[in-house]
Amino acid sequence: MEHPSRVGKYEIEQFLGGGMSHVYRAKDMVLGRRVALKILTEAALGDAESKARFLQEARMASNIKHENIIAVYDFGEEQGRPFIVMEFLEGESLREAIKKGDTGDFTSRMQIALQVARALDYIHSKKIIHRDIKPENIHIDATGKVKLMDFGIAKSEGVQLTRAGFTLGTPYYMAPEQVLGQQLTPQADVYAFGVLLYEILTGAKPISGDTVERIFNQILYEPFNLEPLKVLKLPPAIGPLIARCTAKQPAQRPQGLGAVCEEIEQILDPSRQGSAKPRPAAAAQAATAARPAAVSKPARPAAEPEAQEPVPLEGLPKFVQKLPAQFRTQGGLMLLAGISVVIGMTLVYVVLTLAHVI
Repeated sequence: MEHPSRVGKYEIEQFLGGGMSHVYRAKDMVLGRRVALKILTEAALGDAESKARFLQEARMASNIKHENIIAVYDFGEEQGRPFIVMEFLEGESLREAIKKGDTGDFTSRMQIALQVARALDYIHSKKIIHRDIKPENIHIDATGKVKLMDFGIAKSEGVQLTRAGFTLGTPYYMAPEQVLGQQLTPQADVYAFGVLLYEILTGAKPISGDTVERIFNQILYEPFNLEPLKVLKLPPAIGPLIARCTAKQPAQRPQGLGAVCEEIEQILDPSRQGSAKPRPAAAAQAATAARPAAVSKPARPAAEPEAQEPVPLEGLPKFVQKLPAQFRTQGGLMLLAGISVVIGMTLVYVVLTLAHVI
């Protein structure tokens, strides 16, 4: 296999590996910085689908700026072969770290998971679904900094590149809807994250099938065995979190990695449990409860009806002026008027009845 010695302004230093695309360590001869150069192979050039996916990855990744996602500096074509220029990462993949036991203690492992969740939450906010979350696509440097890599099969909203009947993704981390070839949402990445979290904490995958058929059967029909988490005596909240992330139905999973980040932060720092912002109704109740007792005023007793002032005597008939003061109020006069009407109607009725009899 012959490798290029130079691509544009990038001088090739070392072949790092690859499949449908080759990755090299290279040097930007203009800026003087070391970069990772990813070039589509000759074989892949003959596949229109592979080329379209490579170009989509270049455009998509170049618009993503996040501390936990590998940076893309440049992309273009050299002699008809597309290439992507990315930051060169020192360290190892999460897969290598798990194999060698380099993931650290519980807190370090959860910090790795938290950084992955933040990266996924960010790309979801950009309407991008990664669709291939696995330890091989996560890089860790010597300081524990995590970088999410490889958007080769990532999909942005409204873009369809997958051939009918062909499912992309690594089987062990695929969500049930991905196995069934259904339309995917960010919930597929939530599922893969749950599988990844299990593996980070236990060092083993929650699925043990040795054939694709067996793996898919477990994904579709069998619940994960969470006993290894209990054996490790991890915080009680870990098991339910993984169970919810890997629920068979997308609607039963946490609605986004933002909520998962909050749960992980609370597991790492239980004192944050009460620091989350309350919902509007809860906030109003909390504000009421937080008021000092000295500020609260005792409830006033029910107000008694105010006594009405007597109507002034000027202008009233003399017989009204002779009434007691309590009858010379507005209410008293209305009462007297009502009584007068009733008496008058009664007298009329009596008179008419007598006249009819006579």
